[in-house]
Amino acid sequence: MSQYFYIHPENPQVRLITQAVQILKSGGVIVYPTDSGYALGCQMGDKGALERICRIRRIEADHDFTLVCRDLSELATYARVDNGAFRLIKNNTPGAYTFIFKATKEVPRRLMNEKKKTIGIRVPANNISLALLEALGEPLLSTTLILPGSEMAEYDPQEINDKLGKLLDLVIDGGYLGEQPTTVIDFSDDEAVIRRRGAGDPTPFE
Repeated sequence: MSQYFYIHPENPQVRLITQAVQILKSGGVIVYPTDSGYALGCQMGDKGALERICRIRRIEADHDFTLVCRDLSELATYARVDNGAFRLIKNNTPGAYTFIFKATKEVPRRLMNEKKKTIGIRVPANNISLALLEALGEPLLSTTLILPGSEMAEYDPQEINDKLGKLLDLVIDGGYLGEQPTTVIDFSDDEAVIRRRGAGDPTPFE
């Protein structure tokens, strides 16, 4: 059974954030709040935790995983980004977007889209997410918590704990959130292509 932390959405408790990071560094899989519903997360280099996330979501090999970053300073480390794309992203982050790019060699191959060698990048506008990332000191490997058979992101942390508690190490309750997942913008072929319309306004990328 997972642990369950209520973390204040405006002023995250440092003690609980520290405990959450310890769980991640010990190979844990967590559910945490973002600005577009709840997400599953684990440490970027943890193969076992990644496999657990795949089982929970029943993800196929061509899924686009996301590296959730605290700011854009980490972008060029993991993604190949031209100046035009960078300007667009800078003007629209943090926010409820996932951006897909060709991955750099810093991204473990198992995290890339198997066929396209791409990776998702996002910078969330959520205080709990940002506090976690700051304390972790690296991006969080993540995917929106959309359960098999559903198209909407999970938004009720207590329901998530009831459904998935035995499969997780920690559920962070940051309150009720929007049900829409992120808007996905694909820059992997240079031009911006809207792959999914969600919580983020797609207009700047059209």
